[in-house]
Parts: sequence; structure tokens; C-alpha cells
Amino acid sequence: MASGSQFSDALRDLASTALRTLEEIGPQLDGALALVRETVTGGGTLFFCGNGGSAADAQHMATEYVVRYMRNRRAYPAIALTTDTSLITAAGNDLGFDHIFGRQVEALARPGDLLIIHSTSGNSPNVINAAGAARAKGVKVLAFSARDGGKLRDLADHNVIIPTDRTDRAQELHLCVEHIICDLVEQEL
Repeated sequence: MASGSQFSDALRDLASTALRTLEEIGPQLDGALALVRETVTGGGTLFFCGNGGSAADAQHMATEYVVRYMRNRRAYPAIALTTDTSLITAAGNDLGFDHIFGRQVEALARPGDLLIIHSTSGNSPNVINAAGAARAKGVKVLAFSARDGGKLRDLADHNVIIPTDRTDRAQELHLCVEHIICDLVEQEL
């Protein structure tokens, strides 16, 4: 059975990482907000992708934009590239798992859209390929990562790199930051 101090230690660690994020990358957060705001205001579509827990975060955030976050408002175009099992398994089988997101970006994304990638390592080949496909289509890329940002860092138009080596803390803060961005976009539009 967990003791109160174990919960206290874990929550203090999360709070400490959140404060370090604010202090170290605050301006990066403003840049991420600007890209999302520009896309939604311009009528573009937000495309989300990631693997594992980051795939769940991608789906979560796409839902917040389409349905609502805190306010009743019009639906904003957003798609999680992680949800179509027929497409993912066909692309994985026929082209290889490294192409499951890039192929969708190639087919669906247009200039004025935004690809939002969740990857704590920044090195997963399928998200690297998605970023390359977006760049080839003239679509901007916003990357949420951790550690040093990985290979994705150089492929993204803008990065939010959470200053931690812990995957769970990075994912928790990616979702927190993205909820704040969604809330601000809802307030403004």
C-alpha cells in the first residue's frame, strides 16, 4: 500500500518539473500557442500523431478541438492520425510501420494545416517520416518532446521540449500545456 509520502513525492516531482518547464521554455509555449491559433483562425486542420501514450494524447487533444474543451463553441477541424485501424494496418503491412503517419499526411494535409507530433524521444521513425511528409507538403510541424528533442527537433518548425528524461512527466506536461493552449484558443475565437 502506498503511503502519503509516496504520493507527496510524486506530486512534488510533477510540480517541480512543471515549474522548471515554465522557467526554461516559457517562450516556446507562446510560440506553440501562436501556431495553433494561426491554424485554427485560418481555417486549417490540426493533425495529431504519436505512439503509445503519446498516441492517446494525440487522440485526446484532437477530441478537445472537435468537441470542446471548456466552452461551447464551433468545432475546430482536428484529426488524430492514430485512430483508423484499417489504414494503419494496411500502411504498416504494405509500406512498413515507419510510414503509417507520413502516408496520411501526404494524403490529407494541405498548406495552412498544422501537424502536431507527440514524441518524448523525438526519434521514432514514423513521426520523423510524418514530419518529412508535412514539410514536403508545405505544412508546418509543431513537436512536443522531451530530453534533447531527438531528430525531430531539426524537422519541426517549432518545438516544445519538456526539460525531463522521464517519459511520464513529459507526457503529463505535454497534455497540460496543450490543454492551456486549447483553452486560450477557445477564449480568443
